[in-house]
Amino acid sequence: MSHGDVEIYEAGALQAYAERVLVQAGMRTDIATTVAEVLVEGDLLGHTTHGLALLAPYAAELQQGRMTREGEPEVLSDKEAAVLWDGRRLPGPWLVCRAIDELLPRARRFGSTTLVIRRSHHIACLASYLLRAVEQDMLIVLASSDPAGRSVAPFGGTQAVFTPNPIAAGIPATSPLLIDISASITTNGMSARLAQQGKQFDEAWLIDAQGHPTRDPAVLFAQPPGTILPVGGMAAGHKGYGLALLIEALTGGLAGYGRADGAQGWGATVYLTLHDTTGFGGKDDFHRQMDWLAQQCRENPPRPGVDAVRLPGDRALALRAQQLSQGVSLDPTIVPALHKLSETWSVPMPPAIQAHTAD
Repeated sequence: MSHGDVEIYEAGALQAYAERVLVQAGMRTDIATTVAEVLVEGDLLGHTTHGLALLAPYAAELQQGRMTREGEPEVLSDKEAAVLWDGRRLPGPWLVCRAIDELLPRARRFGSTTLVIRRSHHIACLASYLLRAVEQDMLIVLASSDPAGRSVAPFGGTQAVFTPNPIAAGIPATSPLLIDISASITTNGMSARLAQQGKQFDEAWLIDAQGHPTRDPAVLFAQPPGTILPVGGMAAGHKGYGLALLIEALTGGLAGYGRADGAQGWGATVYLTLHDTTGFGGKDDFHRQMDWLAQQCRENPPRPGVDAVRLPGDRALALRAQQLSQGVSLDPTIVPALHKLSETWSVPMPPAIQAHTAD
């Protein structure tokens, strides 16, 4: 099989495999079940740098004692509609799913509820959580920052202060809107993947340590390192810079724990809010507004070079449905790492349904 082959696997088999690896690495079974589900969901939605690509790094964090294997989050504050947890460096996907489950009945009662988590471990792909809330008629807003990481400079600067600081929203509609963006123009995961492959971005999405724009992600790993540009790039990066500061306020600010504390280790500070669409103007009117907007966008005359105007989530949901029925395409860079995990933890890889050569 050539290096460019894309292997196809059944989603349930991948989830069972990931769960077994995590359990073998020391994770509590119920936690491992949720983490495996979230990772596979990332690949189902097409976020291949934040799906099963994270399984090997998560297993390594467990093995080295940098991810807490079991236990519960500590409740630091609970004002019913505003909650703060210490995640105790427990697996982030499990903490976020627990947080959504905790907030659902509260959102029904109050209309809106917020839970912030300090000292979570990494939370994988933000888009992976959105349907869990949207299917309950909730508008979900989810954001995270890593107080121990730095790869994005403030606009006009050359030294990293922020992480990419993703923010996501799931918006109920006849076809849900799934927004997953970040304050930076690209992610650490994609930068690392391209650097490992010796490839460059199509556009200058980074700057080197002297502040010169570049397409080469290898500058992030140089000494001194370069940085990823905020959304808007060299010309309008003040927009991403402002968004990064907002996300820092929602995460580290509300948590009372962040970059000012010299945090150590790969992790996340998490902001999560649920808005119950039935608790404001009502579910039907909410859908009427969002469906009207969606129609205006989808029927918008496309500019040259664009086939059609899509809504955030259109492609991901179509891909998810296709991969659930026909199998999950794993990026060629992921499969060797999974085979190595199989050898390390004596967990056999599920058989591939088929393979095809990548374009």
